[in-house]
Amino acid sequence: MQGSVRILLLGDVVGQLGRAMVQKHLQHMRDKYRVQGVIVNGENSTGDGRGITSRNVQFFKHLGVDVITSGNHIWAKREVYQYITDHKDLLRPANFPSGCPGTGVTTFTTADGTVIGVLNIQGRVFMSQHIDCPFRAADTALTFLRTKTKTIIVDFHAETTAEKAGMGIYLDGRVSAVVGTHTHVQTSDERILPKGTAFITDLGMAGARNSMIGMKPEPILANMLTAMPHRFEVETQGPAILCGVVVELDTQSGKAIAIERIQIIDNDIRVSENDE
Repeated sequence: MQGSVRILLLGDVVGQLGRAMVQKHLQHMRDKYRVQGVIVNGENSTGDGRGITSRNVQFFKHLGVDVITSGNHIWAKREVYQYITDHKDLLRPANFPSGCPGTGVTTFTTADGTVIGVLNIQGRVFMSQHIDCPFRAADTALTFLRTKTKTIIVDFHAETTAEKAGMGIYLDGRVSAVVGTHTHVQTSDERILPKGTAFITDLGMAGARNSMIGMKPEPILANMLTAMPHRFEVETQGPAILCGVVVELDTQSGKAIAIERIQIIDNDIRVSENDE
């Protein structure tokens, strides 16, 4: 369609298995859906499933990912602090305190010259209260982004469906898409809101399918049953799942034309033992 752009958005990539799924299937998704840009939430992409390193960022960039978003685990690996200070392709939530390294707002340009704005924000319900209001932070960020482009995508990293739905409604008609991340379970409520914004409560994840949001079940169940602390571990055995959406956006108006949910299950995926 003339005057439109397709963007692929992938939910939280968890550990080695999640990265392996992106590596194996990204090019096929690019070709199948004819996408011009890729945005991935990478805050769980390290081997232990907590945080992201500059090496992980380079892995995604080598595959052609344009922007990596994050959330509450962005500071888990101190090594990334300098990278996020120096680069604009890895975002932390824009409503974190101003003294934090990095930014929550960026743009990238597709091969056909379309400028895509990206905003990363984090919710407060059942999460850290020591961050600014995500709704007001979005208002401030949009004041800047709308001087650059009408085509704007928001990754809202939040815990509750109500807060995510609220953000979708609040930004309806002012951004092209609002996609939820953080809970790792893909929802089936993808739709275009009344004023033209594509929305889904949660993109889901890339990681082990027979897991508890990408982690081995046994330590988590032991914690639930005994209330005793246990060390959570990333599940590295398949089958694996990869979830996300493709949004088609009108570049003139910034409105969404379509949103399609994606879920790939791979029973044959493998990771190397020494992969970090």
